[in-house]
Amino acid sequence: MFSCSLKKMAILSTAIFALEVSAGGHFKGKTIEIVVPFSPGGATFVSAKFLEPYLEKHLPGNPDINVVDRPGGGSILGANWFEKNAKSDGTTILFTTSSTANPFVLGKKGVAYRLADYRVAYSHPFSAVAYTSPDTGIKSASDIKKSKQPLVYGGISASASDLPGLLSFEVLGLDVKSVLGFKGRGPARLAFAQGETNLDYQFTPVYLTQVVPSVAEGKAVPLWTGGAVDANGNLRKRDPIAPDLPSVYEVYKNLYGKDPSGIEWDAFEAIASVTYAYGLTAYMHPDTPQDVLDAFAKAAAAINADPEFQKESKKVTNGARLSAGPATEKAVKSALSASPEVKKYLRELLSTKFGVKF
Repeated sequence: MFSCSLKKMAILSTAIFALEVSAGGHFKGKTIEIVVPFSPGGATFVSAKFLEPYLEKHLPGNPDINVVDRPGGGSILGANWFEKNAKSDGTTILFTTSSTANPFVLGKKGVAYRLADYRVAYSHPFSAVAYTSPDTGIKSASDIKKSKQPLVYGGISASASDLPGLLSFEVLGLDVKSVLGFKGRGPARLAFAQGETNLDYQFTPVYLTQVVPSVAEGKAVPLWTGGAVDANGNLRKRDPIAPDLPSVYEVYKNLYGKDPSGIEWDAFEAIASVTYAYGLTAYMHPDTPQDVLDAFAKAAAAINADPEFQKESKKVTNGARLSAGPATEKAVKSALSASPEVKKYLRELLSTKFGVKF
């Protein structure tokens, strides 16, 4: 009888211990390294640092979060480092954007990371806002083809996060001179402020915090956003992060009186969906256990419900919420798979017009 009671107590203790580990022991006493493959100051690093205290608060075990920048190669070097060094226990995360996704999708030389094989911990959506200088005489998106000056855009790399912006110019039939090679979106923004360029795209975390004041001072004219996906997965809606501005789809329809179509639109829609709908995505090692992914999904839900996060996120992303779980992972992996026709068009456009080598 006594022996039987001891066995029951042992089983109960094991069950309680397992429950404690499942509920709160995943990351107790551990440090999670979030690798940002860009320099500090950009939208990705800003977002990673913004989310840091909320992940520490809501992940089971309250781990320390360490955001580390590993810039170089337009994000390729940091992603390649992750491929070689990521741990499969959920303590190493690659937090990145389409600057990493696009070279993977296009099969660009130097890419050694298997982005489509990675697990998706969470995603923090953002958009990008196109804006121009008032010196162009443009007052809204409907005037975009009536500029008093040649349109000059400053960017980093045609095959990185600039790609959806460059594709939007193709869709809208704009004659834009693109000056590429800036070290980041910060220097590109400075070039705009100094009058060296007159057309710019900035991701919403930076647009809302650093460009909106220029709009208020009459030094910048907002034009459009990349848009948001509708219930059918088409990039036709206004972006809820900047709902007062039309999407590229809406601008095209207003300019030409019909829906956009053709390979230019297909390419823009494919790349922009990766960039905007799941703009900031946290990737994990392919062998990361499902219970770790589940822990992040629960933490994402708790962060979204956190009143402090809701308040502070209004300043950074106009209140954008995290997404996580199987549906998010499936959508991200699908967005990383462009059709052969789109891939062919993109490679030809980038190699002939922008000198990108594959």
